Amino acid sequence: MRQRIKNVIYTALAFLFLGIGAVGVVVPVLPTTPLLLAAAFFFAKGSVRFHDWFLSTGLYKKHLESFAVNRAMTLKTKWCILLPASAMLILAFFICPIWHGQVFIVLVMIYKYYYFFAKIKTIRPETARLDAKVRQEGQG
Repeated sequence: MRQRIKNVIYTALAFLFLGIGAVGVVVPVLPTTPLLLAAAFFFAKGSVRFHDWFLSTGLYKKHLESFAVNRAMTLKTKWCILLPASAMLILAFFICPIWHGQVFIVLVMIYKYYYFFAKIKTIRPETARLDAKVRQEGQG
């Protein structure tokens, strides 16, 4: 019974993050990829059926599959994540009245760019599509 309640909560959280992530595809202020990663995590914890369904969606294939398979992203994907997040952080920088907060925001921005360009491998779009195709053929 307790496990069933956990599964329902995980699945509900997964759909919540999926919904917000889907909105993030259209609204540039919302960071799509982290929200979809959270959805994938909660689907995996909550329901094998929903997890498998999520992995077959176009949203997952377009925004997460290359990262999940290769631990790499295309340059376009990196910029599509970084620029809206940077815009939000810059806005927060100018709104924040405390200089300590502004310093923290600048440090977060520096770390974010360092992490994306030093820790996440950049691949060509052709490589991402090829790896996805190979993975799909291996499952079928």
